[in-house]
Amino acid sequence: MSMKMTKVVGGVAAVLCSLFFSTPGHAQINERTFRFATNKPAGHPIPVGAEKWAEIVKEKSGGKMTIKVFPGAVLGGDVQVLSSVQGGTIDFMSMNSGILQSQVKEFAVLDFPFLFNDGKEADKILDGVIGKQLADLLPPKGLINLAYFELGFRQLTNNRRPINRMEDISGLKIRVIQSPIYIDTFNALGANALPMPFPEVYTSLEQKIIDGQENPTSVVESNKLFEVQKHLTITNHIYNPQSLLSSKKTWDKLTKDEQNLLQSAAIEATKFQRQFARDTADKSFDALKKTMQVTVLSPEEITKIRDKLKPVIEKYSVSAGPELVKQLLSELEKMRK
Repeated sequence: MSMKMTKVVGGVAAVLCSLFFSTPGHAQINERTFRFATNKPAGHPIPVGAEKWAEIVKEKSGGKMTIKVFPGAVLGGDVQVLSSVQGGTIDFMSMNSGILQSQVKEFAVLDFPFLFNDGKEADKILDGVIGKQLADLLPPKGLINLAYFELGFRQLTNNRRPINRMEDISGLKIRVIQSPIYIDTFNALGANALPMPFPEVYTSLEQKIIDGQENPTSVVESNKLFEVQKHLTITNHIYNPQSLLSSKKTWDKLTKDEQNLLQSAAIEATKFQRQFARDTADKSFDALKKTMQVTVLSPEEITKIRDKLKPVIEKYSVSAGPELVKQLLSELEKMRK
């Protein structure tokens, strides 16, 4: 073989070698199986979004990477699963971003009552600078925030009376998620806020240990809470993004190509999931109107509630960081103009 031909063959081999080691489906994408946990039941927008993510990952990896979705809290409630994700025994999960304030205090801003007017506002904040700033605080806690799914706007249900005024909330035993800002929010409105893992809620309502709970309509319908609740009140009191989280221990074992594939697939799945969540919320509301007594609070009553909750927001603005809160409110103000 001539020297010239040897150089040509060598060059082609180098190019092919480069492609082999950098193209998904070859050496940089390995056979891997992951576990994803959520407390939402099969068919709810969160596990549906996770299944979409798994589908995209499988396609992009040429079938090498598999994400197995475990819905319905079969691997445990949020607090238990979060610990397992940090420990690396569960790979991925989705949970209310605001609950992460137990790990990083700044995440409390995402649970401020009446922060967002609609989902589009939330999208711009979460997909922008502030969403990234918050995500960048998680790796030291053993977590990687890949994207923000949507759970939606929370509403109030109870089994004692219709809520037409702020004062009607007073005295009700309301289950809230295990987060200080939720406890303070409902206690400020005169309720008796009881933090409780979600898997215990249906039975507690059925046994009348609690009077009510607060969740998006999709959660109320998919978990059949209408079977043990009479009254639904539309309040939109808190919007919940759900962080799509990876265990840092899992993440650090991946090649760069694998990380990029999972990240890009997560962003793609998030667009699908948010729209699915919004469509489902509308359908769930229509379905619940047939089985529950529905009240939509008037703007005047919402204003009263917002005024009542100002001290709660001020309290958590201090702990979350005044500069972050100022930046967040400034971004929202720009959008609304």
